Amino acid sequence: MNDMEQRVITTLPGSYPELGRWLWALEDTRTRTKAALAGLDQSGLDWTGPGVENAIGSLLYHLALIEFDYLYADILGEDYPEGAETLLPFPDRDGDGNLFVVPGVSLADHLARLDEVRRQLLQRVSVLSAERMETARALPEWNYAISPAWTLHHLMQHEAEHRGQIAAIRALRRG
Repeated sequence: MNDMEQRVITTLPGSYPELGRWLWALEDTRTRTKAALAGLDQSGLDWTGPGVENAIGSLLYHLALIEFDYLYADILGEDYPEGAETLLPFPDRDGDGNLFVVPGVSLADHLARLDEVRRQLLQRVSVLSAERMETARALPEWNYAISPAWTLHHLMQHEAEHRGQIAAIRALRRG
C-alpha cells in the first residue's frame, strides 16, 4: 500500500470546476487552522500576555463573524438569516475598535460556530455561476466594489494570517 502524502487540489462539489477548487482551498485553510488548535485547553483559548492583543478564543470568534458577514453582506447582498444573533451573539469590535473579548467559550463551541458558518458558505456559494463569482458588487458605503471570487481569496488570507497569530500566541504562552 502506498502511504505517500497526496499534495493535490481536488474539486469540492460546485457549479463548475474552478469554483470547486476555490472551495477546496477554503476548506484546506480551515483544516490547517484546526490543526493549529490541536491540544488547546480553555486557559490557552483565553490567555493574553505581554505583546498579545487578542486571546485565541477572540480570534476564532472574529474569524467566524467575518466569514459570516462577507457571505451575507458582500457575496449575497442579503440581510443576516434568522438565528444569526444566536450563532454570533457578540459584536466584532468593542467601543475602542479592538476585537471583542470572548472568554470562557470552549474550543468545541468555537469549532461548532466555525463549522456552521462554513456550512452556510459552502451551501450558498457552491451554486453560484462563474459569471456571478466574477461580478463585482459596488458597496459605496465602504468605497469599494467586491466580487465573490476576491472574497474567497480574502477569507483564505484572513484566516491564514490569524492562524499565524494563533501559533505565535501559543509559542509565547509556552515561553
